[in-house]
Amino acid sequence: MKYHLKIFASALSLVLAGCASFTDDGGFGKVADLTKERTGQTARWQRSVSDTEAARNRVDELMRQPLTADGAVEIALLNNPGLQARFAELGIAESELVRAGRLANPTFGFGRLSGGGITEIDRSVLFNVLGLLTIPVASQVERQRFEQAQYQAASDAVGLAADTRTAFFRAVASQELLRYYGQVQDAADASNELARRMVRAGNFNKLAQMRQQAFQADASAQMARARHQSTADRERLLRLLGLPGDASALKLPERLPDLPREPLEPKDAEQTAMDKRLDVQIARRNTEATARALGLTKATRFINVLHIGYANKSQTGEERQNGYDIELELPLFDFGMGRTARAEATYMQSVHRTAEVAVNARSEVRESYSAYRTAYELARHYRDEVVPLTKRISDENLLRYNGMLIGVFDLLADSRDQVLSVTAYVEALRDHWIAETQLQTALTGRSPGADNPVYRPRAGASAASGDAAH
Repeated sequence: MKYHLKIFASALSLVLAGCASFTDDGGFGKVADLTKERTGQTARWQRSVSDTEAARNRVDELMRQPLTADGAVEIALLNNPGLQARFAELGIAESELVRAGRLANPTFGFGRLSGGGITEIDRSVLFNVLGLLTIPVASQVERQRFEQAQYQAASDAVGLAADTRTAFFRAVASQELLRYYGQVQDAADASNELARRMVRAGNFNKLAQMRQQAFQADASAQMARARHQSTADRERLLRLLGLPGDASALKLPERLPDLPREPLEPKDAEQTAMDKRLDVQIARRNTEATARALGLTKATRFINVLHIGYANKSQTGEERQNGYDIELELPLFDFGMGRTARAEATYMQSVHRTAEVAVNARSEVRESYSAYRTAYELARHYRDEVVPLTKRISDENLLRYNGMLIGVFDLLADSRDQVLSVTAYVEALRDHWIAETQLQTALTGRSPGADNPVYRPRAGASAASGDAAH
């Protein structure tokens, strides 16, 4: 009877093992959906040569035309090697899920003794019965970890999209500013050259000429800084796009997109962050997984190791003896209190971290919206007030110059002021688009100021359940 029970237990373990299998897409479908919902672009996991080839062809197609913010995000999601490496965490998490749904391999024992013409042979096969009993709970814990890995992968993709969009706006603005600083440089060079000639002709005093020279020197320094900033911003964009080529290969638009007619007015922004933000979802699921791991730890507190299996013994000239072996670790010195205390502390740590993420998310939404509205109002102020005003002043000074009421140096100085007001508007417009990107990230993605994901799962939950599952 006992022998039949052991066969039944073995068969049951095989059935359970058959239920745990790998998915066709490695769980990436959910990651793609979460990413598209928040960025408008679909992320792709390159798991084969054909996937890599398809991604490369799409990137080449996008690079043959002037880049847009959406195009840059699509390239980054397709081509960024760091993101593809982080997507591999899904494969690791899925392998742990499959392993948790399968019983540990049985242990086979064999012994042979001989002497005095008698040979004695012992054989045994042991199964981890405790592992069989805890497979449903352990599988559920690993499934939650797998879901955490999916949300983490989506968070990485959304974060990369936000970084890429920000880098795109910076690169376009730097390129545009470089042209305007070039105009300032040209005006300063012309003013300085005219002043030098007039000094040689005796029509200009030395002090006034040195002032023009000082302005020309300052314009040269600004131009050098603008040139480097443009190169640095393009290179950063290239890195995010995963492109190893020269920065000149990027075909950026000539100017930033125009300011929208009306600012964004998100409704129930804080509640949206609680429902949609991926870092909040990750922290919440991490706490749930840790709670389940705590329950598993308590359930196996006193029975640490339990093996049961079939055994037989044969001896020369004697009938073979059959039976079974049971191995049980007795809790004489370790009653499991240390593991339980550790699991409880890990759970409370996870609870407080989740609360911290939620509090920070609400605050970051409010702060990001304030920054967005400020950037929008400033850009609109420069567009509607400052730039038109400097244009009217320039037109008036041109009339005064034609009437010989002001000199050429006054006209050149006014031209420089007009260019500087335009550069200030470009900077304000750049800040607006960056602030809008950060607001969208704060609403549905993660902390807009985070270079890395706010909270990494697995560390806490694995510590709580690792001891219990083995």
